[in-house]
Amino acid sequence: MSTAQTPLDALKILEEDHRDVEQLFEAFDRAPKDDLERKSTLVQRACELLTIHAIVEEELLYPAAREAFGSDDEKIDVEEAYVEHFLVKTLIEKFTQLKAGDEGFDATFRVLKENVMHHVEEEESELFKEIRKTKLDVAALGQKIVARKTELQNRITEVATPR
Repeated sequence: MSTAQTPLDALKILEEDHRDVEQLFEAFDRAPKDDLERKSTLVQRACELLTIHAIVEEELLYPAAREAFGSDDEKIDVEEAYVEHFLVKTLIEKFTQLKAGDEGFDATFRVLKENVMHHVEEEESELFKEIRKTKLDVAALGQKIVARKTELQNRITEVATPR
């Protein structure tokens, strides 16, 4: 599929990210309690996806939305989204000290899931709907988001690849 023929919709791209992370949460919930390698892999992947997602929203979507809104009411939704991202990033940071099997590992991931699911619900039912009512060019923003996500994923791959 050529992106030149199919315009990218920034909000649909971000909703796809939400679905991808939800699948990882569900896979974690189904993982056997003692399958520490699987749990570790799922948490690592979820944290990578969430980190990339948060970066593109904070660098691209939220500033564009704030500008498109103009009124203070919708800007409150954007401010709340930044705070929710801070909480998610704080939980992700805990995984630098925790590994699968450690006390608190599963609980931290469950709390991360609860926070993310709350954030996703608000974003999709409120913020994204408000954005669609503005004149924001979601296709142009979608192209920027895809480019930035690719750059960030390449950086992760580069760091993870042994030399």
